[in-house]
Amino acid sequence: MTKNATPAHISAKTLLPAAINGWEMFLLDQGRSPNTVKAFLSDVRLLTQFTPPEQTIGAVTTDDLNRFFDWMEKGRGVACSPKTLSRRITSIKSFFRWLHQHGTLAIDPAEKVLQRSAISPLPQVLTEDEYESVLLIADRHRRSKKPDSRPYTLVALLLSTAIKKSECLGIHVNHVELESKNGPYLFVRYASPANRYKERKIELQEDWVASYNEYLAQYQPIDQAFPWSPRRLEYLLEDIGEEAGLEKHLSFDMCRWTCALRDYQSGIEPDKIRQKLGVSKIQWRELFIKLKQLNGELK
Repeated sequence: MTKNATPAHISAKTLLPAAINGWEMFLLDQGRSPNTVKAFLSDVRLLTQFTPPEQTIGAVTTDDLNRFFDWMEKGRGVACSPKTLSRRITSIKSFFRWLHQHGTLAIDPAEKVLQRSAISPLPQVLTEDEYESVLLIADRHRRSKKPDSRPYTLVALLLSTAIKKSECLGIHVNHVELESKNGPYLFVRYASPANRYKERKIELQEDWVASYNEYLAQYQPIDQAFPWSPRRLEYLLEDIGEEAGLEKHLSFDMCRWTCALRDYQSGIEPDKIRQKLGVSKIQWRELFIKLKQLNGELK
């Protein structure tokens, strides 16, 4: 079997379990991770619990699949969250698309099955007062008897750039450009070529630069800008949140969403916010809905 074909023995008359086994061979041949293959197969094999044992892949219709997903959601007797259902629809669409694209099926029965998006709960954000309190407390650490510039440098960076935890941990000292003629910026970079589309430049605020210079002098990082474990930085954020009197747990995600919402409220064009967040246009659809909900525009 080539990397772009179905096994020669699979035809429209092949029974569903045998076709699924052929798809497993294809996925592994494509270099998919064992966990990814396991998840795909687990989803698609549920279809064999719903269809008759003698069901051939060529006899599966769009109506069959829609009934299957209704059964999955309401009739199977096993809880199926919107997120899980959405993933299973994606898996089955991928399976039948493979059969259709490589000539085994003349018609893809899953093509017209509607994808059901699973909108996750709204994220928490800082109110204006909470935002000011967090920065004030973090700044006090810079100006205490034993000055510590790290809390403000970290928190102010997250609240102004909206970078994710993994991106923060991936910052190297040479990713921060302070002498650019267009002003200071952070270059968010990725080691994996698969994530190159997420790389971007984000403008830095002048008052953050002052803190960052203090931080460099105090901690003298050699390579990684924040050379601590993810959990240590999470604790640092939580400590600042507690000192600021928050009832919420200050986190990387909360800072990211707070920054995005403040940018949106300040009139920055949505597509510029998308680019700043480093997300695709497809991912942005759900994120933008959430931003509007957080801003009180949508119920």
